[in-house]
Amino acid sequence: VQLQASGGGLVQAGDSLRLSCAASGRTFSSYTLVWFRQAPGKEREFVASMFRSSTATSYADSVKGRFTISRDNAKNTVYLQMNSLKLEDTAAYYCAAGSRVIYSTMHSSRSYDYWGQGTQVTVSS
Repeated sequence: VQLQASGGGLVQAGDSLRLSCAASGRTFSSYTLVWFRQAPGKEREFVASMFRSSTATSYADSVKGRFTISRDNAKNTVYLQMNSLKLEDTAAYYCAAGSRVIYSTMHSSRSYDYWGQGTQVTVSS
């Protein structure tokens, strides 16, 4: 599975962005899909996930209520809608997919086999 993330950019605080992550090479309808982010000098952190073929989602507390993860299996694409962006959302955002993720480890980057290249989101004041 190859993942291609896109949609990042430079926005002002309060703006919205939608990130996309397109998969090729295999149908990922049964995969757990996730977004992580990494700011300079910080560790990669979990942002949002969608567990396997269900619609069960999970969000980091810092983005809950502002970000929404969704998937379009027909397009083999996962999205991250980001609203009310804050300065602290500035980071490189990575999508990932895993075929053998279990629910209790869904927030760990080590659970995922396939990673996109990252797309930069910069929020300015």
